[in-house]
Amino acid sequence: MRDDVVVLAIAFGYLALLFVIAAWGDRRAEQGRSVIGSPTVYALSIAVYCTAWTFYGSVGRAAEAGPGFLLIYLGPTLAMFMGPLVIRKMVRIAATHRITSIADFISARYGKSAGLGALVALIALIGTTPYIALQLKAITLSHAVLVDYAPEGSMATAETSFWADRSFWVALVLAVFIILFGTRHLDASERHEGMVAAIAFESLVKLAAFLAVGIFTVFVLYQGPADLFRQVAATPALTEALSLSSVPGGALGWVGMLVLAFLAFLGLPRQFQVLVVENVDERHIQRAAWLFPLYLLVINLFVIPIAMAGLLGGAGEDPDSFVLTLPMAAGIDGLPVLVFIGGLSAATGMMIVETIALSTMVSNQLVMPLLLRSRRLHRSHSGSLANRVLGIRRIAILGILLLGYSYHALIGDAYSLVTIGLVSFAAVAQFTPALLIGLYWRGANRLGAGLGMSAGILIWAWTLLIPGFAQSGWLNADFLAQGPFGIAWLRPYALFGLEGWDIYTHSLLWSLLANIGLLVGVSLFSRASPLEQAQAALFTEALHPRLDQSSLWRGHTLRGELRALLDRYLGTTAAQRVFADHAPDDDDQSASTVLVARAEQALAGALGNASARVLIDSVVRGEALDLDSILRILDTTSETLEMNRRLEQKSRELARIGQELREANARLRELDRLKDEFVAMVSHELRTPLTSIRAFAEILRDNHELPQQRREHFLDVVVRESQRLSRLIEEILDLARLESGRLPLEPQRLDLVTLTRQAMEAIHRPLEERGVTLASCFEIDSAEVIGDPDRLEQVIINLIDNAGKFADPHAPRVSLHLAQHRQGFRLAISDNGTGIDEAERERVFEKFHQLPHADTTRSRPRGSGLGLPISRGIVAHLGGRLWIEDASDLSGACLVMELPEAPHEVDDRT
Repeated sequence: MRDDVVVLAIAFGYLALLFVIAAWGDRRAEQGRSVIGSPTVYALSIAVYCTAWTFYGSVGRAAEAGPGFLLIYLGPTLAMFMGPLVIRKMVRIAATHRITSIADFISARYGKSAGLGALVALIALIGTTPYIALQLKAITLSHAVLVDYAPEGSMATAETSFWADRSFWVALVLAVFIILFGTRHLDASERHEGMVAAIAFESLVKLAAFLAVGIFTVFVLYQGPADLFRQVAATPALTEALSLSSVPGGALGWVGMLVLAFLAFLGLPRQFQVLVVENVDERHIQRAAWLFPLYLLVINLFVIPIAMAGLLGGAGEDPDSFVLTLPMAAGIDGLPVLVFIGGLSAATGMMIVETIALSTMVSNQLVMPLLLRSRRLHRSHSGSLANRVLGIRRIAILGILLLGYSYHALIGDAYSLVTIGLVSFAAVAQFTPALLIGLYWRGANRLGAGLGMSAGILIWAWTLLIPGFAQSGWLNADFLAQGPFGIAWLRPYALFGLEGWDIYTHSLLWSLLANIGLLVGVSLFSRASPLEQAQAALFTEALHPRLDQSSLWRGHTLRGELRALLDRYLGTTAAQRVFADHAPDDDDQSASTVLVARAEQALAGALGNASARVLIDSVVRGEALDLDSILRILDTTSETLEMNRRLEQKSRELARIGQELREANARLRELDRLKDEFVAMVSHELRTPLTSIRAFAEILRDNHELPQQRREHFLDVVVRESQRLSRLIEEILDLARLESGRLPLEPQRLDLVTLTRQAMEAIHRPLEERGVTLASCFEIDSAEVIGDPDRLEQVIINLIDNAGKFADPHAPRVSLHLAQHRQGFRLAISDNGTGIDEAERERVFEKFHQLPHADTTRSRPRGSGLGLPISRGIVAHLGGRLWIEDASDLSGACLVMELPEAPHEVDDRT
């Protein structure tokens, strides 16, 4: 299984599988069934961040610096959490301006400067070459370990000629793959759907492979994580390696590495390619903002266990190869091959995307500006330039991969995998200040950005890149300890006398200080060109809604001239797409601003924004709108949006008022209905005693010979009905007084226990006549409250009477319970009726509202429906509360009244 021929066959077979997946992705795109339209595929493509550094180097870093390896992944996690704010803005800008690379993005922001774009491209080429070398070194190392590993001793890779080096042939195969699937179209802003599909697949492969070796280590070599860490705890050296103190540079090292990872994630050309250029939908960022950090968490789950298991012994001396040597030392053959394929996936995925991004920068930012100066180029026939540019990109792809291989061959074993990666991180971090500051500060200009990046990359080269060559033996290493020409304060690892820091934080500090300082300082004291100001406004206001990009030109050209330009540089097909809505007969007419903007976007997607501007300027007489014009457009749009916002707010207010009016109208209709019912009920109640009084009065008037006994009986009836009529009228008057706040009350100190007993005696006979059993429980002997004795007794009688009305009609029972509660007293009166629904419990205190009687044979409720509203009003006037809840001792409802305890009397005697 570990034979060289077998391993090579598996490796190149895997690369062939990538060809198949990429071809399938491109075929699906041509059929209109895009593979990369899924946010999950988008998130997996971002995982190209996890290179051979992650797969092999993280374990090596964990073995040396313990948990410090996590900082490389916390930085991207922080950046993704900011994705909906920062990355979404970058995606919006890239889609609008047809951005092709991070060099094109920075060039477009700072006035479409060709010089600044070339500077970014050069820095990217120099800074990421070590990163490509890292991947090739990982492939060489992993192949050597897999084929030549000897359990009894350490293993060193032998130096071989380049034609015998497997990584050289891997680089050539990848060059073919990238040429086939990365340069199929001239428009570099178009999505490479097949390539993205292959990258997403590779992300799954490397995740599965790393999890497999992690599970094997923890649960096969050891009896689970508890067993592993118990053995680690027994080894003081390993325990120290797991502590935070093992992180190089201490607290400053933590902060420096976190900042470095954050800046590099946004500045890496391959990350910009998958995050921004290959994004097909801004909404995908929302899922990627949590799915990609989750991917980082899962793939790093077993890093420390693998590192600790390797350090416990039996896995060789090179921590970078622990993921391979641990299963091999255990005598397993299949798993190491899977791990090798996972590492190959991690390495090739990075090289594919990075090389596409770099080749686009080389052609658009380095070569095209030179070609545009050639008169021969402007006389070329239709479409010839398109083939020439594609040829340049293909040559650049081969050259970039060979340059990475050369760095790998020259540096050799001087740096570990993580060290090479951090060197590249520090280089691409120089892009991020110009990128982020340019997104939010309109005052940043081209001169400041150019000087800042130049100073930053020079300091990076002096503090990290050149020392690497010295450590490899290509330069005299004396200057590392003594400084150039004996100048100690220029030592690369202790610049300006700053010692004791880890080399990466040290380099990052000085390079960013120079970069940001010059960017801000020069921008504050220099004037930007009108085009720079216009581009700055467009980038900083990119998320401004309804910003019309097509209206930013105010020049003049004929449609025929514009068509000829596109035909010459992009080919007839591309020109026809731009002029799809215009007939060839209209070539003598003036081109609209929309058509000019569309033509510039087409050129920008193929040749870059700087070259597109040069070409458009060659045929358009005039210029783009200046800053003031753009700001007027933005202000007009803002005013319109503000007016729309106010109209929407007024509409919402009107809708709310309309809803309130509808609810009030419904309430009025309900009150009107209740009023009608109340009037009918009161009329009936008044008519009943009046009818009785009239009838008996007429009998007494017309029958003088009635026996004295009958006469006295009739007179008693007249008196009772008169009293009943008087009570009804009094209730109505009480209700009116309550609503107007004029209810006469005579508050005084009284004993609620005594008053309750009096009320029970007053209601006892009527309850007895109706067969209602009244039980009472007094937990206290006295209850001093402030209240009107007559009104409060009326309330208690009304509550007991209501409980009796709605008790069980067959065996009615009412219970009364008086007790102290907090700072007052609570009187609870329960019945054994059917209870009251929660929806009705507040309505019973509404005026005129009556519940059906427990005895369903009665036609309507007894009483006026005013007793409970009047009772609640009286209790509220006395500072108490009255409500309904479920009875705790009986099956029905419980009327609860609470009154505050009377304040203690102060003894005034002296």
